[in-house]
Amino acid sequence: MNEDIDRRLREAAEAHQPDRARMLARVERGMAGPAVRHRARPFARSGTRVALAGLAAGGILTTGGLAVAAMVATPPPSPKPTVTTPADLPPAVSSPPPTSARPTPVTPPPATAPGSSRPTPSATTTSPSPTVGESQDGPLRSAGSVDAKSTVYWTQSDLVLKTTQPLTALTVEIRIVQTGGAKNTGTWQTLPGDDFTLTVQDAGGALVYRWVLKPGQTVPAGTHEFAVQFNNGGAGKRSAAGDGYRVDAQGTGGSASVRGGFAPTR
Repeated sequence: MNEDIDRRLREAAEAHQPDRARMLARVERGMAGPAVRHRARPFARSGTRVALAGLAAGGILTTGGLAVAAMVATPPPSPKPTVTTPADLPPAVSSPPPTSARPTPVTPPPATAPGSSRPTPSATTTSPSPTVGESQDGPLRSAGSVDAKSTVYWTQSDLVLKTTQPLTALTVEIRIVQTGGAKNTGTWQTLPGDDFTLTVQDAGGALVYRWVLKPGQTVPAGTHEFAVQFNNGGAGKRSAAGDGYRVDAQGTGGSASVRGGFAPTR
């Protein structure tokens, strides 16, 4: 309702065209009327009244014009913006990750004992069968086995080495016969890795892992373990019959050497 009244007032103000000449002519005609025979004083009052009436009319017209002009000059209120809420977008669809025809299992390294940087050997790798794959020479005693965590796609071979005296020189070599593209996936040992120079290469139809004790380092007396990990190369269930190891050492009592194979899992 208020907007309609405002609109009509603005239209009336815009259409209004005041005739100033006509208004002045009417005022002059009123002032120039026939003389009234009265005393000078009443005539003066009448003239004064006419003049005041003219001024009042002019003031009213002027005030009305200003009011209309102010209403016209005042812009209409801006309409409130309309906020349109978009429809909910369909949920994003992510493509599933690609899958391989044959996954490569990844076996985590052995658990590390609290406060120690060396892995803690598991029961399956530190307790091989005492009657299979063992070798002994002087202070050295060794045993090799295929770790129980091995699968038809991936294998871990473990070597347990015991020495009754410190060693000042040590070379450990493990050879994994190629049975269809075996590839290295990792190694670990219970002795500090920085004490050895480790190499892995494919040579003579076998994957060869070799640890060499660095000059100035010493292997303490005790039980130590070395392990190699590799993919089987799509050969299915793999036989470790052709795999082997060799250990050459030097200690305070002289040199010693042990060698052997890897007993299969049971």
